[in-house]
Amino acid sequence: MKILLIEGPLLDKIGEREPQIYGEKGTREKLMGAFYEKAAALGVEVEAVSDYAEGNLAKIIVNAECDGIVINPGAYTHTSILLRDALLCAGIPFVEAHISNVFAREDFRRKSYLSDVAAGVITGLGSATYAAALEVLITFLRK
Repeated sequence: MKILLIEGPLLDKIGEREPQIYGEKGTREKLMGAFYEKAAALGVEVEAVSDYAEGNLAKIIVNAECDGIVINPGAYTHTSILLRDALLCAGIPFVEAHISNVFAREDFRRKSYLSDVAAGVITGLGSATYAAALEVLITFLRK
């Protein structure tokens, strides 16, 4: 089984930007380390990709050759009909993941263009977010 982790803009800056929201230095390493450890424990192959451009992310999605997707679209969560359409076009089950609790933040962050078509949503688990999203996705796929 192969799972693709897709990250949108600024997620490569976790541990550098807004530490009160996204965590201190080292958070990114913990986040990715936990994701890869969980993949090994579950016996699945994973690949992680990221891009700042909405069109590039859509192209990655529609051309993906995988069994499932964990996606953290970043700010595109709240604005991108294109990413929603790409995920629907691809027809690949996905879990939406957010490092911070989007429901405890600004009102505009509470609207997601993806949540209603996702297999699940994980939000607010900090450095455990991607590992938890992977576990939920694998459970969904194995049913």
